[in-house]
Amino acid sequence: MKVLIIGSLAGDLGQAARIAIARGAKLDQADNADQALPKLRADARLDLVLCDLSQDVGAVVRALARERIAVPVVACGTNVDPDAAVRAIQAGAREFLPLPPDPDLIAAILEAASGESHALIVNDPVMAAAVRRAEQVAKSEASVLISGESGTGKEVLARHIHRRSRRVQGPFVALNCAAIPENLLESELFGHEKGAFSGAMARRIGKFEAAQGGTLLLDEISEMDVRLQAKLLRALQEREIDRLGGDAPVKINVRILATTNRDLLADARQGRFREDLYFRLNVVSLAVPSLRERPGDIAALSDHFARKYADVNGLPYRPISQAALLRLTSHPWRGNVRELENTIHRAVLLAEGSQIGVEAVELGPPATATTATSQPGGIAGLVGRRMDEVERDLIIETVSRTLGNRTHAATILGISIRALRNKLKDYTAQGMPVPPPPSSIAA
Repeated sequence: MKVLIIGSLAGDLGQAARIAIARGAKLDQADNADQALPKLRADARLDLVLCDLSQDVGAVVRALARERIAVPVVACGTNVDPDAAVRAIQAGAREFLPLPPDPDLIAAILEAASGESHALIVNDPVMAAAVRRAEQVAKSEASVLISGESGTGKEVLARHIHRRSRRVQGPFVALNCAAIPENLLESELFGHEKGAFSGAMARRIGKFEAAQGGTLLLDEISEMDVRLQAKLLRALQEREIDRLGGDAPVKINVRILATTNRDLLADARQGRFREDLYFRLNVVSLAVPSLRERPGDIAALSDHFARKYADVNGLPYRPISQAALLRLTSHPWRGNVRELENTIHRAVLLAEGSQIGVEAVELGPPATATTATSQPGGIAGLVGRRMDEVERDLIIETVSRTLGNRTHAATILGISIRALRNKLKDYTAQGMPVPPPPSSIAA
């Protein structure tokens, strides 16, 4: 992944840069926002901006919004001025990274920005068959449509295909179609010329050009507006794109991978997705099985996450007890690998003794004064409550159980991240306590 640092590399920010490099990030640097913007326009592979509090963080965020550049900004500074950190968040910074830097916190931020949450871990024969099919087509130039429930690891499989492809020396560029506002998505894909819209101060390269010679992943493509689907179809057919405001097409050499958690063919038949685009993307189809369909992966993934979060939190690694593993393997895992990851993270923090015991494995919503489990009759205990109140309690409790991670909570709830954020914004405005995001940009 690529990170742009805005500010001097002397002192603590330079130390943060060195830690990021050690964690595999590629860095660029600008002394101020005026120097940073040309770099952001020219390189759509930049995944993250770390901006020193000595800079005007709000001005950086506003400039990116004006120019339709969807790159998250993390403010960095010492804890001596907490008000400055609060102002940076209020101005639009995604998170605040305290300095001197903590290596594990930087690792979490980089991991969340890159989108590569875990390695491809396969034990179950059902998942092994899916991986074999992926490797069989990896060296081709065919477009691949990867389908599966949210949280199954579709992007992880896409990255595996790229690593096994003939394009491995080229860039892997991922674009989450569901996470980027509709008015920014077209510019993110195709780029724009100076003057293409109000705020377009200079040419900006889009994801297609950034992925030249490599692979472009269109994550959750089912969320793309139908109008934009038409432009994408032309790009795939003609192997060329038009920047917004451009007067000449740009030739592209990019392999397309796409993911979806919906039945795209059914959507196409109902007019929600272009059928011609579906067939263009679906040269090869790959289905990633749910975690329920590959129970043989649960133990290996659980151990992986136990090691990972012990390291992240500075705790000793503790194996998962047989009783705890039995409970994990019998759970339905509606949220798939993401839900399992959150469960093990929580268990690592709650466990006592030399093993992660069954008492540390919390599954399902806890009993509270406002849930059906705290009242006799189960569902009957909900009678008399307003539907919006039940929905609110479920959403807030799920966000709490996922340690504030909005993306994972949306997956478990079966709603879009955009819908979840709008709900939480409404609850905050109503004065309801809403769990804050974790110390990463994953939410």
